[in-house]
Amino acid sequence: MVYFLLTIHIIVSIFLIVVVLVQSGKSADLAGAFGGGGSTSTFGPRGAQSALAKATTIGIVIFMLTSISLSILASRGTSSSNGSVLQGTKSSAPAQTPSPAPAK
Repeated sequence: MVYFLLTIHIIVSIFLIVVVLVQSGKSADLAGAFGGGGSTSTFGPRGAQSALAKATTIGIVIFMLTSISLSILASRGTSSSNGSVLQGTKSSAPAQTPSPAPAK
């Protein structure tokens, strides 16, 4: 289950990177560069939501759901008593420091 969610999470992450880089910025036309309202239309200054914007929204929702799911699964997996990073390591004896020679 964790590997499946992690795979989906990575695929959605790559998809979001590509989709965001492909989109043009808000007010990318020449009138928008000088603050003009030349791009005002029926749907307002932003225009209708494109297919890339809808894909971005869907990708963000899936990304958030997989992020929350993975964090919940990770916290359940390490909920043992006193879960420590060093729990599985070998303990070594502390180094012996030589005692100083008595002064004469």
